[in-house]
Amino acid sequence: QVQLVESGGGLVQAGGSLRLSCAASGRTFSSYAMGWFRQAPGKEREFVAAIRWSGGSTLADSVKGRFTISRDNAKNTVYLQMNSLKPEDTAVYFCAARSGNFLYTRAGMYDDWGQGTQVTVSS
Repeated sequence: QVQLVESGGGLVQAGGSLRLSCAASGRTFSSYAMGWFRQAPGKEREFVAAIRWSGGSTLADSVKGRFTISRDNAKNTVYLQMNSLKPEDTAVYFCAARSGNFLYTRAGMYDDWGQGTQVTVSS
């Protein structure tokens, strides 16, 4: 099991940028696949981005060209760089972890979750 703590959320105007961080505990972080999901009020949790421990990544179509996922295994941290933010990106953002080296895009595939960080984009 790994403990996850997200940070970096906040209020930003449309067109602005934020960088979310997810710090993980445990010495085996480098063997975990990581993901970012988001959940807006009244909506289901949706996939945003995923990255393998070896570094390959994938993004949801809705954020391609605007968001980037990366990780620093030495710091036990995964990042989500969000540029050109839109009001529809407003949600609570969660990071998730599971062992393995695949790109997991469904929430049910992940074992461990952070508490979430709020991102609000004003128009």
